[in-house]
Amino acid sequence: MDNQKNLLLAVLLSLIILVGYDFFFAPEKNVVQNTQPNKNNNQLNPKINSTSESDVPSIEASQIKELPKASAPEKRVYFKAKRIEGSFNLYGATLDNLILSDYYQSIDKNKNINLLKKVDSRSPYFLRMGWASTNKSIVLPDKNSLWKAKKEKFVDEDILLEWSNQSGIKIERRISFDDNFMITVTDQVSNNTNNNIELTNFSYLRRINYRPENKFFILHEGPLGVFNDTLKEISYDEIEENNEIIESTKDGWIGYTDHYWQVAIFPDTTEPFKARFKSLKNKNDSIQIDFINDNIKVLKPKENLKVRSYVFAGAKEVPLIDDYIKNLNVNKFDLSVDFGWFYFLTKPLFYALHYLSTLFQNFGIGIIILTIFIRILMFPLANKSFKSMNSMRILTPEIKRIRERFKDDRTKMNQEMFALYKEKKINPAAGCLPILIQIPIFFALYKVLFVSIEMRHAPFFGWIKDLSAPDPTSLFNLFGLIPWDPPMFLNIGIWPLLMGATMYLQQKINPPPPDPIQAKIFLMLPFIFTFLLATFPSGMVVYWTINNILSIAQQYILLNKQRKENK
Repeated sequence: MDNQKNLLLAVLLSLIILVGYDFFFAPEKNVVQNTQPNKNNNQLNPKINSTSESDVPSIEASQIKELPKASAPEKRVYFKAKRIEGSFNLYGATLDNLILSDYYQSIDKNKNINLLKKVDSRSPYFLRMGWASTNKSIVLPDKNSLWKAKKEKFVDEDILLEWSNQSGIKIERRISFDDNFMITVTDQVSNNTNNNIELTNFSYLRRINYRPENKFFILHEGPLGVFNDTLKEISYDEIEENNEIIESTKDGWIGYTDHYWQVAIFPDTTEPFKARFKSLKNKNDSIQIDFINDNIKVLKPKENLKVRSYVFAGAKEVPLIDDYIKNLNVNKFDLSVDFGWFYFLTKPLFYALHYLSTLFQNFGIGIIILTIFIRILMFPLANKSFKSMNSMRILTPEIKRIRERFKDDRTKMNQEMFALYKEKKINPAAGCLPILIQIPIFFALYKVLFVSIEMRHAPFFGWIKDLSAPDPTSLFNLFGLIPWDPPMFLNIGIWPLLMGATMYLQQKINPPPPDPIQAKIFLMLPFIFTFLLATFPSGMVVYWTINNILSIAQQYILLNKQRKENK
């Protein structure tokens, strides 16, 4: 096995891992395979009655009906916190308008990210929290109930909402915001009736007319949650096929995750709850995720009950999420950032990249410095691999003679080749092992670059204004000199060309393979990868190019060292 064969093996293994590892492996994740509803768990709590609230988890989807606009005009209360702003619809106390103040849809910063969206929008995405009772006669707030607010706008302060009925049940809701993306909802229920009332609380997120525009096989987008210390990532199709998926847990959370954003809800961590992923078949592409508290609480006359729930609605910033795990004890909340199979490598690499990017105030510089550091760490392995491959290259003429001599007797051929390896004290697999060790590190860094929100809209130098977007230049319009926008597959920018050129030079340094067909295949690889990586985020292409340059330098140093040793 010569140098070129090892390179081919590395490329093939890399592509296999790139395409397949997230399909077949998932650390600490239990992707639902057979999720037919359990007969014993088909109802979240059959005793619970929601009165007029049709969106409590125990109610059938066919009963869910949105309120006509004409019968309930909007009444809103607005809020502005440090990093989020938006409004609640006072009908149902619905959070259906949430904007991320410091994130934008494009680099021109004309429009902020609108995470939660109104019911009358193109793709509604909203949250409701409420109460249910086992007693059908008890009137509780539903999605049509009008809540009261002391004023219309709250700036850097808690929102205070209130609802009451004629029977003497009163609910006071305090909505608090931290300095980032965590919302704390505290409900105090007062029983001013003359009877005991049985209550439990619930929350649900609903997303209508939505599917991810881009489906990345290395990244989960959609419903997910942590149940009994296990992360479950559930596809939209899975939920639709099974109608509903139910989980029970004491310490967990549920939510929707996108590439960079996430909305997650979780009750007080001391309370057990049932969670459900539900397909609303009467609506197009509509999925609801919800939880209901398992504990039915008995509230005596003149007693108060206080319950706290949390909502995370914002960007998946890893350091921030880790802080919430520490401060709020959100179980395995860090798994919401899809670091993949190589989690034990990916997360340390992320923090290293995050530190370097912060230090140099440039994410692209951080990528380059981290790439150099990794190559330095891998140099001893690369040196060993190079020596092994060179030894195999020296034996190539003898191996060819053995193959020609025993081409009709494969058993004898293998015996003679093993004898030759033993005589020369060469392990043919020694050159492959260091490459195999490097592959997980390569893809861990690839995963970091793909999932990191820090790379989104991060500028580099010159024409690269967004490292998360492809190189905007194109060879086919002479890099902007010709007033023509080529189709996507012809957008071969400067950085992809540099990557292809460095890959070609890397091949030329190595001795050509003896097989002419193999030589032609290797000659085509730089061109194939140039077109392939042209559509990749610029940050990844920068990494790949720098890695190629360092590989060339490394091979040059090792070749010179070996020539000196052979003199």
